[in-house]
Amino acid sequence: MSRQRSMEAILASEYVSIGELVRLTESRYSTLKFYTEEGLLPYEQAEENLTRRYKREETIARIHWIREKKAAGLSIPQIKEALQMTGGS
Repeated sequence: MSRQRSMEAILASEYVSIGELVRLTESRYSTLKFYTEEGLLPYEQAEENLTRRYKREETIARIHWIREKKAAGLSIPQIKEALQMTGGS
């Protein structure tokens, strides 16, 4: 079992893991994994252990933006299109 970083360490970090994003946004792991696979959440691949790293502030803002669009009734394809139009993808 991996050791979790403290919330203080997470909030001080530029990059976070998907598990840490779950804690920060109270989202489901499967939802964030789906968003990642659909290209909605950009990430960097850490070479040393092949884990995905997400820029904390940008990714949290993106998750909130996606939630707003879903609440407004947009589908995932429509959200992807909106991201492309805003240059966010």
